[in-house]
Amino acid sequence: MSVSLINLAYLVASVLFILGLKGLSHPRTAVRGNLLGAVGMLIAVLATMLDRQILGFGTILAGIALGSLAGALLALRIQMTAMPQMVALLNGFGGGASVLVAGAALIEAVGIVERPVTAQLTVATGLSGLIGAVTFWGSLVAFAKLQEVISGNPVVFAGQHALNAALALVALLLGAGVALQPESQGFYWALVAVSSLLGVLTVIPIGGADMPVVISLLNSYSGLAAAATGFVLNNNMLIITGSLVGASGIILSQIMCKAMNRSLANVLFGGVGGVAAGAASDDEVYAGRIKGAAPEEIGLILETARKVMIVPGYGMAVSQAQHAVRDLTRLLESRGAEVRFAIHPVAGRMPGHMNVLLAEADIPYDSLLTMDEANPQFEQTDVAIVLGANDVVNPVAREQRNSPIAGMPILDVDKARTVIVVKRSLSPGFAGIPNPLFAADNTLMYFADGRKAIVDLITAIKEG
Repeated sequence: MSVSLINLAYLVASVLFILGLKGLSHPRTAVRGNLLGAVGMLIAVLATMLDRQILGFGTILAGIALGSLAGALLALRIQMTAMPQMVALLNGFGGGASVLVAGAALIEAVGIVERPVTAQLTVATGLSGLIGAVTFWGSLVAFAKLQEVISGNPVVFAGQHALNAALALVALLLGAGVALQPESQGFYWALVAVSSLLGVLTVIPIGGADMPVVISLLNSYSGLAAAATGFVLNNNMLIITGSLVGASGIILSQIMCKAMNRSLANVLFGGVGGVAAGAASDDEVYAGRIKGAAPEEIGLILETARKVMIVPGYGMAVSQAQHAVRDLTRLLESRGAEVRFAIHPVAGRMPGHMNVLLAEADIPYDSLLTMDEANPQFEQTDVAIVLGANDVVNPVAREQRNSPIAGMPILDVDKARTVIVVKRSLSPGFAGIPNPLFAADNTLMYFADGRKAIVDLITAIKEG
């Protein structure tokens, strides 16, 4: 294929990527956006294979078949509750691929005597190795935390920030070595090793409460690594694609940070999730104030409710209660109640986690309200049902300046006339602090697994 046709194909693919991202901004167009992005990637891959004058396609086709099989199995078998872990792994695979491709390109370039090794190639190779390795190992740690292979709490030790700063400095020096002496392959692989350790140590001190931000940030890293690899290979398509992923990831990270009223630096270096120093104990907050309720009692309250707001949290995801929630919604609506869902931007373990689960259960998107849309309505809400959420409804964020979540925008469920909290226990959220909402005068605690609680509640309403 001529250079003009290759560039035209890349242009078409780039347009499809941009249209795909635009489509993903709304659930109604998300499927179409995903398909547009997939078609764009197919065009980009085919054009690249034809442009690079591949000597043999057998190995490549075998890799495509193997990767397609693995992707299909993951897509079919991974539960929606495990989607954050899968996203973390996919981010990591992108970073790992960048490390290997850039390393192979450097070995090839140094081995060809008649081809000059340019500064663009060496500098971009160093960046690919650094960012890609940090992304790969950081994503594996994020996966392990989300999968509960290791603790989701921050892992901290004395001198941690100083060690990370030293590793970053060593990585930069090794990157300079790659740029100045590319024929010394040891510089590159030493850079990869140091960056790998940096990736692990950067993510382990970040608590589970900040995982949505970490996932979107690692997604941005994988895009930047891909863009750097595009400069290594002189591939415009890879540069464009990586730039789109990098930019969208960092924008999403900033949105998540704004939703928590924290800076990105605070997330990375002051993660929430450990034991909160100076926080009130559970006994001080809960003793003698908790009011439990049975499904029959809650059913009677919902019988007279005209406006109901449901606040989904990670507990809904763990119990896979979204379909039962849909059935409860339809039952209440059939009896004249208005039911809406209040979605906090960082509810769950990845951006849009609750939206995806509710969409899976065919709950209309128009019923989903953002935090800014929902908060003014809580004072007119008869019943607010909190399903497995904790920190995002904790009024401590508004009331205590020394709290780990001080200043974080929350859903004002405590302003509803009656609050029903569905939880298996009084265990704290990722912030590690008790929630006074559970002991409020207008709150009833319904202790049960999320899905079983909603199913029993449906039964009680029907029988009542």
